[in-house]
Amino acid sequence: MAGSVIDLNSDLGEGFGNWPLGDDEALLDVVTSANVACGFHAGDPTVLRRVTERAAERGVTIGAQVGYRDLPGFGRRFIDMEPHELVNDIIYQIGALDGLAKVAGTAVRYVKPHGALYNAIVTHEEQAAAVVEAVSRYDTSLPLMGLPGSEVLRQAEAAGLTTVHESFADRAYTPEGRLVSRRQPGAIVHEPDAVVERSVRMATKGTVEAIDGSSVAVSPRSLCVHGDTRGAVEIARGVREGLLAAGVEITSFVSA
Repeated sequence: MAGSVIDLNSDLGEGFGNWPLGDDEALLDVVTSANVACGFHAGDPTVLRRVTERAAERGVTIGAQVGYRDLPGFGRRFIDMEPHELVNDIIYQIGALDGLAKVAGTAVRYVKPHGALYNAIVTHEEQAAAVVEAVSRYDTSLPLMGLPGSEVLRQAEAAGLTTVHESFADRAYTPEGRLVSRRQPGAIVHEPDAVVERSVRMATKGTVEAIDGSSVAVSPRSLCVHGDTRGAVEIARGVREGLLAAGVEITSFVSA
C-alpha cells in the first residue's frame, strides 16, 4: 500500500513504586502514542505523572490504558464484573490519568483497554458495551483503540465513536485474526528481524502470517510495540527504522 501511514504505540507507566517495568524514557523517543496505565493493572500516581510529563515534552499522544482492577495479576486475568461496575471503573481510570495529563499541559486523547479486558471485549458483548458506555459518557471525542473485527469496535462505531484499528508487532495471530493466548507456546515473537518484517508487512501489505502459516488480513492505523519484553527498546527502534525505510510515514492518528 503506497503512501502508508501508521502510528506506533506502546504500553507505558507500568512501573509501581520502587519496581520499574520497561524503559519509558527510551520508548517515548520511538513511539508516537503512549498507552499509559491508569493505576488499576499497573502504575501509581508518581509513575504516571512522570510519564505524562515526559510524553508532553516529546509531543507524544497520551492514551488511557484502562483495565481490570488487578494489580497482582497485571490485568491479565479475566474478571466477570457487573457491567455498571466496569463502566464506573473505566470512567475513574480515564479521569485519573486525564487529571495528571492536564497538570503536564496536555490531555488524554484516546482510550485503549489493557490485557484480559482487551481480549475479552473482542467477543464479550456486555463488557464491550460497558467500555463503549464509559468512553461515551466521559468524552465522545475520544477514539477507542482495539482489534479489527472485535465486538467492542463494532459497538463503538454504532455509538458514533471514532475507532482505531490496531495490530501487534510481536504477537502471534490465529487464522481468525485474534491474538494467540499468552498461555500458548509461540504467542510472542522474540526474533527482532521477524518482528520488523511482520511490522513492515502489516503496514505496507495489510496482512500478517498467522501461527498456522496462513495469511490474515489486517488494517492497522496503529501498531503496538510492547515495552515489557526482552530487548523491547531495540526491537521498537528496529521497527521504526524498518517502517521508515519502507516508505511508511509514522505519525499519531490524533490531529495536533
